[in-house]
Amino acid sequence: MPEPPERPLIPQMHLDELLCELHARLEDALSTRDRIHSLLEAVVSIGSDLDLATVLRRLTEAASHLVNAKFAGLGVVDSDGRFIEFIPVGISDEEAQRVAHFPHGEGLLAFPTDQRRPLRLSRMQDHPNFHGFPPGHPHMTSFLGVPVQVRDEVFGNLYLTDKNDGGEFDEDDEAIVTALATAAGVAIENARLYEGTRQRERWLSASTEITTRLLSGVAAEEVLGYLAQQAREMADADIAVVMLPDAADGHLVAEIADGPLAKEIVGTSVVIDETRCGAAYRDGAAVDIPDLRHADCLMLSHRGFRPGLLIPLGTPDHTRGVLLLGKAGVRAPFHPSTRGMLDAFSGQAAVALELAEARRDAERLVVLEDRDRIAKDLHDIVIQRLFASAMTLMSTLRLIDDPEAGDRVRRAIDDLDETIREIRSTVFALQNPPAPQEASLRGRILAAVEDATRTLGCQPGVGLDGPIDAAVPEGVGEQLLAVLREALSNVARHARAAEVHVRVAADGELTLEVSDNGVGIPPQGRRSGLRNMAERAAALGGAFSTSPREAGGTLLTWSVPLPEA
Repeated sequence: MPEPPERPLIPQMHLDELLCELHARLEDALSTRDRIHSLLEAVVSIGSDLDLATVLRRLTEAASHLVNAKFAGLGVVDSDGRFIEFIPVGISDEEAQRVAHFPHGEGLLAFPTDQRRPLRLSRMQDHPNFHGFPPGHPHMTSFLGVPVQVRDEVFGNLYLTDKNDGGEFDEDDEAIVTALATAAGVAIENARLYEGTRQRERWLSASTEITTRLLSGVAAEEVLGYLAQQAREMADADIAVVMLPDAADGHLVAEIADGPLAKEIVGTSVVIDETRCGAAYRDGAAVDIPDLRHADCLMLSHRGFRPGLLIPLGTPDHTRGVLLLGKAGVRAPFHPSTRGMLDAFSGQAAVALELAEARRDAERLVVLEDRDRIAKDLHDIVIQRLFASAMTLMSTLRLIDDPEAGDRVRRAIDDLDETIREIRSTVFALQNPPAPQEASLRGRILAAVEDATRTLGCQPGVGLDGPIDAAVPEGVGEQLLAVLREALSNVARHARAAEVHVRVAADGELTLEVSDNGVGIPPQGRRSGLRNMAERAAALGGAFSTSPREAGGTLLTWSVPLPEA
């Protein structure tokens, strides 16, 4: 029986090729379907939220996932084409710390904005405009940049670099990212509208609250604290500091702070001259600080803050202080709209400071009127009655035959005279109060005596006579305080006294007397301190002496002439 002829293998090979091609096309179709599904899911995810920061972050992460990119970034541009915000994806915290600053949208990164079309490169270093990456930026090779448009406006650019599988970006990658960017434009527009509305509502609410607190008489510190908190939250900052000038107008002092490091910052200061903080205070104009680490604002320079913003409190002609805001880490600078909002806040802060000052002036006026009334009552009523009592006692002395009774009456008359002198001294002090924020000479004398109490081991007696605050010039007062401190120091070190008395009188001349019941001045003791006190008196045309007391101890007398009134 004849053998059947063998079937040729060629048709079978053609069928295998066709099946393989069909399988490849099916895989491509499935891959395309999966990518379309992923794109739709990404669009739904982006559009499901109205928070602008969340929308932008989801857009960047979705683009990275869709094309399997290792790194992704979204740069939000301003009217000049520069980045006002940059959102990185795929960069670790350590890599971010090594980056000097986030990109500014120059060179290669400006291409999608300028040309309004995608740019795809297998090696971006070969592009003629390869620059615009900050120092410390991670090394990258392949590149895909796509503009994100909101209507006819370029909102920003999406950047993808280095695929995870080591390949290059292809036309499909470009198409799917372009589709994602186009769809995201609507979500971004909605989020921007919502963000603007929410910011206006928060601003109005905060403004109303601040106005209510101002009108209700709340302390300026509380109002400024609330303002700093609201400013930090609405500007998305990490720290807010209210800096006010010191009494000498030479430093700005951090009076109020809001944020994680507030307690460490409050009380620190910065020099006004030749610093950016001082420039904002002097010129009354806002100042942007790209990187606080390299600024002359010491209170924030070494604490990890980078973008900063200085807002003057008040008008350019009358600046009351400065509001300093800072962001930690590699973050975008403050948006121009934030500056406009904070300008309005600064006006309210200035009003709070104005009202606080007016309130202090009103309270001081009330105190001064009270002091004047008390001084008049003491002078016109109390002193006159005491004087009349002393005169009556003096006329009664002729009628007293008992010597002991006479001595008692004389001591009572002397006590009345001493009381009248002390009341007159009080009247002078009431009628000539110290200037605001300055310690009176009387107060500084009492403070010097109080400071010496611990080393003396006893509480010194103090007597102050005459118009000490009104009649004693500042320079003479400083000399008096130096002599008083030196005298009390000598008593504490050498006298071993149980009682110390200090008397200061101003009546044509300024006299200081310091007496103690100690061991006295030894004949061979060191006298450098006494010589200094004598030289101070001689320099002012006065006199200095020390003498032993009858009851034991030493009497030190230092006196200088006072200028005629």
